[in-house]
Amino acid sequence: MSTGTHYEVLARKYRPQTFSELAGQEHVSRTLQNAIDSGRVAHAFLFTGARGVGKTSTARIMAKTLNCERGVTHEPCNVCPQCIEITKGTSTDVFEIDGASNNGVDDVRDLRDNIKYLPSHSRYRIIIIDEVHMLSTNAFNALLKTLEEPPEHVKFIFATTEPHKLPVTILSRCQRFDFKRVTLPKIISRLREIADKESVTVNDSSLALIARKGDGSMRDSLTAFDQVLAFCGNKISDEDVMTLLGTVDRRLLAELSAAVFNGDTQGVLEGIKRVDQVGYNMRQFGQELIEHFRNLLVIRSVKKPEAILDLAAAELDELRIQAGSMAPQDIQRRLTLLIKADAEMAYASFPRLIIEMALLKAALLTPVIPIQELIDKIKLLEAGAVHTPSLPWETGRPAPAPPAAQRAGTVREVPQFTPPTQPQPAVQTVPVAAMPHNPDAHQGWGGFVSFVIGKNPAIGSILEHGSPLKQEQGLIEVGFPADSYYLTAAQDSEFISGVQSLAFESSGVETTIKIKSITPNSADSPMSLAEKKKSDDKRRLEELRQEVETHPLVKEAKRVFGSTITDIRTY
Repeated sequence: MSTGTHYEVLARKYRPQTFSELAGQEHVSRTLQNAIDSGRVAHAFLFTGARGVGKTSTARIMAKTLNCERGVTHEPCNVCPQCIEITKGTSTDVFEIDGASNNGVDDVRDLRDNIKYLPSHSRYRIIIIDEVHMLSTNAFNALLKTLEEPPEHVKFIFATTEPHKLPVTILSRCQRFDFKRVTLPKIISRLREIADKESVTVNDSSLALIARKGDGSMRDSLTAFDQVLAFCGNKISDEDVMTLLGTVDRRLLAELSAAVFNGDTQGVLEGIKRVDQVGYNMRQFGQELIEHFRNLLVIRSVKKPEAILDLAAAELDELRIQAGSMAPQDIQRRLTLLIKADAEMAYASFPRLIIEMALLKAALLTPVIPIQELIDKIKLLEAGAVHTPSLPWETGRPAPAPPAAQRAGTVREVPQFTPPTQPQPAVQTVPVAAMPHNPDAHQGWGGFVSFVIGKNPAIGSILEHGSPLKQEQGLIEVGFPADSYYLTAAQDSEFISGVQSLAFESSGVETTIKIKSITPNSADSPMSLAEKKKSDDKRRLEELRQEVETHPLVKEAKRVFGSTITDIRTY
């Protein structure tokens, strides 16, 4: 590494000099290159985005591309005098203006007068105004006419972090390009390139900590890297990075979350004690813990978390191992407690106690059965449907008899479930004899789906929307509406493998799962459980409405008050 007196910081030394070096902004690079190749270069551009994502660097690359002595191409040569002058900031035809310090109307008038003259030795006079939103209203007004009809030899490039502060009249006269926050893997990749060029020994976990400190800004990440190099020299360790940058050790987050899910209250309090001893800010630690739980929730909720989470591949693999088979609902309940604790810590003088109480409560939470699952079981029992599996606390108890419904002082018999007259091979009961080692195996399609929901709610929620076409020993055939989300999800190999394993767990028999496309609302296909539930709910509501409207007390109330029934709700 350079140790001379004229040390150049990494953010300047490794500033992108071509479009291909511009990390994370490929959509902008490709659009500008295509415009240059096709000769459709606008007279005014507006670059917007967060700090340190490449707005000013892109403006300089664009200026070099337009004024390069080798011709207007989609990449500058960076060796001709024009490119070198623009890179050094000494070009007489490229003006870089700070909008914060040159924001008056007189500054804009001087600029407007100067651009009338032809460039001294370039193709274009290029005006780059950084933080253009800082210009005053009068300055914007003075710029309007020139911006709409500039001389042919002038190009404007504006950069801002706050585009909402620009007048609409300015926005309508510019081609706008929105720069994205640079993703964590791209920042890590760029830091790795720089570390190799600087002969620095550092592992990927340390680079991930540095990149995360940048929060999507390449410049901030390089500044943090510079700081770490000044502290550590050419050999960087995770401990040194965490000490210098004040970041929380990812291992501590993993250990603390494991203690929470295992109900280890001793481990929870010991983890908080370690956080306090290291000197981390308790609220910052709480926020990083919230982000950690959020990552776990996303991993357990979606099939492709890498498309959502801004994490390195190694970190994503570690989180997958931590998430294991935890239910998303359990993670969400604990995440809610941490979010509430974060809001309370903003005004508290004892933040450690608040986060300790929140984590203890999270560790002592008992698993719950989803309310919808309980409601579905009760409705199946009331309707006299095929026997559903017992609830966890009902093991060994006889199933209760279906109760009679009592409403408004009258006793009404609940209509018993009547099997359909047409053959329904999809709801055939698997013989108990075929499952000798599993006497409590679920019977019928409804029972099997209830069993799957209890084991894997994600798979069960999809099966609920499938029509049982055939169900027999060793074979389950399910139909889903053509071109539906559920058909696409059910055809996934992981889904079919999950249903096969659950079918074997339920019946003890290796079962083939077939997924077919069916015509929606076809008479040849039986209703799915979701459709049947919707139909039953509608029928029950109609019966209730009829019962309410014919009740003597309701009739008398309508007569006395001159009222009408607008809605009927069940609780």
